[in-house]
Amino acid sequence: MTLEETLQDFIIVTKERFLETEKSLKETEKLLSEKFQDTDKKFQDTDKLLSKKFQETEKLLSEKFQDTDKKLRKLEGLFTSQWGKLVEAMVQPAALKLFQDRGIEVNRAMQRVVVRKGDLQKEFDIVLVNGDTVVVVEVKSTLKVEDVKYHIECLKRFYDYLPEYTGKKVFGAVAYISCDEKSDLFAFKNGLFVITLTGEDLIEIKNKTDFNPKNFIEA
Repeated sequence: MTLEETLQDFIIVTKERFLETEKSLKETEKLLSEKFQDTDKKFQDTDKLLSKKFQETEKLLSEKFQDTDKKLRKLEGLFTSQWGKLVEAMVQPAALKLFQDRGIEVNRAMQRVVVRKGDLQKEFDIVLVNGDTVVVVEVKSTLKVEDVKYHIECLKRFYDYLPEYTGKKVFGAVAYISCDEKSDLFAFKNGLFVITLTGEDLIEIKNKTDFNPKNFIEA
């Protein structure tokens, strides 16, 4: 065999092997592509499953937190209500003397005066009366500015709630154990008596003796 023939055979064999290798590489590439696609699909399926599980868990936790928050609010309301009742029970027996000492000769005290008349729905914690004057006391365990504002609005409409007291002067008071947002000062400035529990005299009116209460019907 001549050198030229040998070279041609080598070229032919090399070309055939190159083609076989190329074919093998393409098959391998195809196989890898299929494997990657399969793996990617599995990852996507796994991601969807995890996402769904996460959403379900998040929803469950949200419902649990809402339920817990609801129970805590209910418990807080019950606790606050019980404290309010305790303050009422302490203020009511002393209220007549407190105001009599201030020159307001109230002689009758009523606790929890409930009004249910059409759209008018209201419970007055303590109502003190005499011949020409009514003192309406709002009792809170913790007094807030919004409580004072609401009480003032009710005082302005007092005749609507209890028309039998029409013609009497209507004074207001707030009683509390603690106060937020300087609500006691807000009550002072708006003409209300402020009653609080102390360590010494137990219950006292904080207003100065020369305090001039506001008649809310004239407002």
